[in-house]
Amino acid sequence: MRFFYVVGFLWALALPLRAIDREAFSISRYDLNATVEPEQQRLAVRGRITLRNESDDPQKNIALQISSSLHWVSIKLDGKPVEFLSQAYTSDIDHTGALTEAIVTVAPVSPEKTIDLEIGYEGTITQDASRLIRIGVPAETAKHSDWDQIGHTFSTVRGIGYVAWYPVATEAASLSDGDSVLATVGRWKQRESQAEMKVNLCLSQNSAEGNSSPPLQMFMNDAQSGVRGGSAGGITEKNVSTRCKAYDFKQLGQSVPVFVLGNYSDNSRENAVIHYLPEHKSGADDYAIALDQAGPAVNQLLGAPNSKPAYMPETFDLPDAQDAAFDSGNALLMPLAQNDTSLLLAAARQLAHTAFPSPRLWISEGLAGYAQAAYMQSEKGRAAAIAYMQGHRAAMVESEKENLAQGSDKAAAHSLINDPDQFYVETKAMSVWWMLRDMVGETAFTDALHNYKASEDKDAYYVQKLFEARSHRDLAWFFDDWVYRDRGLPELRIVSVYPRQLVGGGYLLTVTVENSGQAGAEVPVTRHMAQGESTERLIVPGNSKASVRIRAPMLPQEARVNDGSVPEANSGNNSFKIEVTQ
Repeated sequence: MRFFYVVGFLWALALPLRAIDREAFSISRYDLNATVEPEQQRLAVRGRITLRNESDDPQKNIALQISSSLHWVSIKLDGKPVEFLSQAYTSDIDHTGALTEAIVTVAPVSPEKTIDLEIGYEGTITQDASRLIRIGVPAETAKHSDWDQIGHTFSTVRGIGYVAWYPVATEAASLSDGDSVLATVGRWKQRESQAEMKVNLCLSQNSAEGNSSPPLQMFMNDAQSGVRGGSAGGITEKNVSTRCKAYDFKQLGQSVPVFVLGNYSDNSRENAVIHYLPEHKSGADDYAIALDQAGPAVNQLLGAPNSKPAYMPETFDLPDAQDAAFDSGNALLMPLAQNDTSLLLAAARQLAHTAFPSPRLWISEGLAGYAQAAYMQSEKGRAAAIAYMQGHRAAMVESEKENLAQGSDKAAAHSLINDPDQFYVETKAMSVWWMLRDMVGETAFTDALHNYKASEDKDAYYVQKLFEARSHRDLAWFFDDWVYRDRGLPELRIVSVYPRQLVGGGYLLTVTVENSGQAGAEVPVTRHMAQGESTERLIVPGNSKASVRIRAPMLPQEARVNDGSVPEANSGNNSFKIEVTQ
């Protein structure tokens, strides 16, 4: 009998937790005091957060999550401790693969109302790639992706999606579940885009005589004034030196708050600031050359920016040459010990990011990717640029298959203007910008971008109208299929080629193309001969056929639809052998 009583009691306790809506509250304001102790790899945070009930119902349970390597010390309401349950919560939005979750019980908070909590938490942040290793990524590879840590001589810690060093509240996400992690992080960014974050970041170091640790500089990608570093003064007490600096994100937007501590030297350029580690000075010099070389090219490709960038691009050197690059806002973190091509592509992306800010992810991230592909074309030709884009499409193609399987009612939710998955949006948008340039031509494309103003981008149709005005073309079908809705990808094949011999010599080919996908596309159709080739462009709506006529001086050997510039669900059947019939 006692057994059933205990089980019933535990079940009763579990019911409220099972019913928690972890995403009911957003955090509209952070005011944090964060102290980093490199020698102990330790982070201690005290502060206040404001939460807003975004749901339609009163809520009395609040979920607050931090990295599993941290633990909650206190949570107070109106200066008094509140009841909370601390528990482990498995989720891959943190590099450890888990979170320390506090379930806070308060008086019911009505919809759209706010509540202020005083919070305290602390712990260590060491390098941990558990979430990647768990799904089969080799440990050596995983550590170069999840490189976040507080170290003795160097520290870099990114926010949500990497390390939950500030409180968040999300449902569980797993890397083994498709794009679950990216979508969850994207939803959080959308919810928190208007949130304010103030961080008083303090660095506490041993200043005793004989201590070998170098003095470290502090940086954070402060959204109010770009990346800022240095210190506002400090104190030394009992052989411990503490220096602090205040940072203010007026609006988080799409930024991921990052703090960096390192023994940096600076290379200040007209178009960027490079923070490099002493052993990588030559890499910093190479990247400075890459920025100078890519700058004019990016302006030529995208149109020179119509105003001075709000923030100077800043690059932070990473100590391991194999570490994966990361950017957020105007801050780029990457190893400077790389080859020339990698440095040039990174420079093109960073300069495009900074010169063309936009509140829309598909514009800011998509154009940054497009700038890399376009720069590749200017250096190595169109085929190399298309190969570069194709090398980034595999995950996007898989996402499109999953999205399409959810039905047409999800087409708007998975569109470029709504989907929270940043990687998917960035990859698809890169191809969308490339296709748009092919359709309207270089002059109209550059002119439209030159006249883009983020302050005037108030509705989703702004960019469409801008490009229609410059190109004098109706682009509604293209934006509807590729931007406003997700209709998947085209699936193109040539169903017939009819050659007709002309009286004056040569042939006129009628090429019929079928698109069995739902998204329409304007694609190149090329006839190949031993002496050369020629191309015409053809619009093929979704689930339709269309034909184009191409002149040829002699009977071609092959016709091909799509040169790889248009992403497809299946590109293995794009060619058609032309056989001579007697």
